[in-house]
Amino acid sequence: MIYLAVLAMTLIGALGAFFLKAGMDQVNGLACVFRNPRIYLGGTFYLIGALLNILLLRHLPYSVLYPMTAITYIWSLALSASFLGERITRQKLVGVAAILAGVLILSQ
Repeated sequence: MIYLAVLAMTLIGALGAFFLKAGMDQVNGLACVFRNPRIYLGGTFYLIGALLNILLLRHLPYSVLYPMTAITYIWSLALSASFLGERITRQKLVGVAAILAGVLILSQ
């Protein structure tokens, strides 16, 4: 159950970054930043992810939980390919495999 919460936390963090990116793609000036709902949505996701991270620190050691936040990179890769049209290269896949290997080692 704790590890599902870790996955949720990392997905929420990745969604935060995704919506900030999507919002900033529509911004022409500083004033537009404050009128873009995607910026607020991204900030909200970041806040929720941070709060979940704080709660998870009660159940997992910092030396385990913090490196597990690297799963966010995997979510980000999937979101950017699915919704932003970014390419998934072999180099990116090797990086994702390395992240997964590290997370699996830490979770044992």
